Amino acid sequence: MPYLRQIVQKLDKEYDISIAWFYTPMALPLLEEVDARRVVYDCMDELSAFKNPPPQLIEREKTFLKTADLVFTGGPSLYEAKKGKNPNVHCFPSSVDANHFRQALDRNIAYPAHEDMPKPRLGFYGVIDERFDPELVDKLADAHPEWQIVLVGPVVKIDPSILPRRDNIHYMGQQSYNTLPQFLASWDVCLMPFAMNESTRFISPTKSLEYMAAELPIVSTPIKDVVDLHSDVVEIAADADEFIAACERMVSLSSDEMRHKIRVMREKLAETSWDMTASKMHALLQSIDAEDLDEDESVEGDAEDLSEELLASANGKIASVPLTAAQK
Repeated sequence: MPYLRQIVQKLDKEYDISIAWFYTPMALPLLEEVDARRVVYDCMDELSAFKNPPPQLIEREKTFLKTADLVFTGGPSLYEAKKGKNPNVHCFPSSVDANHFRQALDRNIAYPAHEDMPKPRLGFYGVIDERFDPELVDKLADAHPEWQIVLVGPVVKIDPSILPRRDNIHYMGQQSYNTLPQFLASWDVCLMPFAMNESTRFISPTKSLEYMAAELPIVSTPIKDVVDLHSDVVEIAADADEFIAACERMVSLSSDEMRHKIRVMREKLAETSWDMTASKMHALLQSIDAEDLDEDESVEGDAEDLSEELLASANGKIASVPLTAAQK
């Protein structure tokens, strides 16, 4: 933190920092180093529910929620949890760079290492941590040894030894953002095998819309934001048996059924983009500035009216005071 403080101090001297935008409560000490006109707390996750959170995190978030001019939440569940803690909380579910992930519609760009991998391929990408359900994936792979389960992402905060090891489970490790469409292009079904625990209670997975941009069938555990926002197109499965059955349906989905899903996916994608999200956030910032300007003008107007009233009152009193000879 001392090094970051120095960087922020330097930036504050070189630039007029009008907005201080925070994504984590742990950065609260840096607020002391800037003379920002506006403070935005962009709450993308319930970080206190993750494995081994810093002990100061909850108190620092309370401070942000009390002092921020704007609070953005990364999904409906987070919004419900935070809306009573600041007068200016707004819900912005994850959006998508649709053009990037639509590259996967060209199935010829499939990830080169998958060329000799049998089909069907069921894939997941994301951080493999306490939010990931290894037992569910193990049961899925065991139920269909002819299916290939592809897991893309780093393993963090959990013991790798708890992860299932089977011939049809493939750990690809951390990959670049640019390669994700290649993985999607080689998959038949997209997975969201999240564990149902405290760490996933408020998540709103960005990959939901990214998978949709690739126009692939999706199976998820019953994450609340996925159920509330996308259960019309995402198959929801509450336990291992349901998850396996849902994957079986998606692997054998008819062309007509897939066309219907694609139509719904496209409708959802047409309603969102990161540009739209940024524009709405910018409008909220401008509205606060406009409110302050109106208040300033109102205060100035009230002050002017009061000054005129006081002056008129004072003139009346002066005029009514008899002048003595000395005063004359």
